[in-house]
Amino acid sequence: MSSRELALFGTSADPPTEGHQALLLGLAERYGQVAAWASDNPFKQHGAPLELRAQLLGTLIESLGNDQVQLAQDLSSPKAIETLDRAARRWPDRQLVFVVGGDLAAQIPSWYRAADLLQRCRLTVVPRQGHPMATGALEKLRDLGAQVELLELPVPATASSAIRGGQENSSIPEVLWPELLKHNLYGLTSKLAP
Repeated sequence: MSSRELALFGTSADPPTEGHQALLLGLAERYGQVAAWASDNPFKQHGAPLELRAQLLGTLIESLGNDQVQLAQDLSSPKAIETLDRAARRWPDRQLVFVVGGDLAAQIPSWYRAADLLQRCRLTVVPRQGHPMATGALEKLRDLGAQVELLELPVPATASSAIRGGQENSSIPEVLWPELLKHNLYGLTSKLAP
C-alpha cells in the first residue's frame, strides 16, 4: 500500500448493499484512501434519484467509522473521464486508481474517451461473486493502454438489482433501512426490516 494511492469508486448505490460495505473496507485496506460517489451510469436504469442514492451511500460510509473512506459526491459524472479530471484537480499529488466491478470490465471500452481515461490512471477490477467477467475483457482493456490490476476481495455475492426486483433484502445494511422506508424505496416495507 502506498500513501500516495487513492482509490476512486463510483457506484450506482441503488441501493448500497453489504457488498458495497465490504468493498469499501477492502479498498481502504489495500489503497489507504478511498473516494466514493453515487453515479448515474448511462448504461443502467436507476430505481432512485441520484441525490437520494448519494445520501444512502453517505450514510453507509459514515457507518463504517473509517476515516480512510470518504464520500466525494462532487466527482460524480456520467462520463468517467470527467470524474477523473475532477479527482486529478482535487488530489494532484495522488496516484489515482479507478475501481470497477468485474461486471463492468467489458463495458469500459465503449465509455466516452475510454483510451484517454485508461492511460491517465491505473484500473483495478474487482470480480463480483455470481457475476462472471466477460471473456477477454481484461485483454481488451490492456489493448487500450490500461494498467489493470485484478483485485480479489472477500465481497459477498450481493446485487442491488435483486433488491430493486423484490427478490432479496437481507443484504441491505441495517443502517439504511430508516431512509429506505422513509422514502418508500424499492417496495420495501417495515414488515421486511430487521
